[in-house]
Amino acid sequence: MSAPLLVIVDAANVVGSVPDGWWRDRRGAAERLRDRLAADGLPGRAEPTEIVLVVEGAARGVDSVPGVRVEAAPGSGDDHMVELVAAAGERPCLVVTADRELRRRVTDLGAEVAGPRTVRG
Repeated sequence: MSAPLLVIVDAANVVGSVPDGWWRDRRGAAERLRDRLAADGLPGRAEPTEIVLVVEGAARGVDSVPGVRVEAAPGSGDDHMVELVAAAGERPCLVVTADRELRRRVTDLGAEVAGPRTVRG
């Protein structure tokens, strides 16, 4: 049996894609995204997934919940997501971000990419 699709979500980029006041409470915005991912999974994907939400800056300290592992990037969130893709080896990966440079970096490693709307619902 193959490993489930590894879905790596760029929390800062996804949260920042909608001007809903997230900047007043970055941690709360990341927690709401985490909770939506835990409840809904990855819309439009039937296969099993493992969801990793990468947080940075003021959103550090968000806890993991069943269905979503939260990882606080020790430095750059983008660098951490690239490291996660590289560590996955041959495992299929999907990185959710609109960041062009991050998209280029992870596709160079073989990951698929999707925009924030994929998980915004």
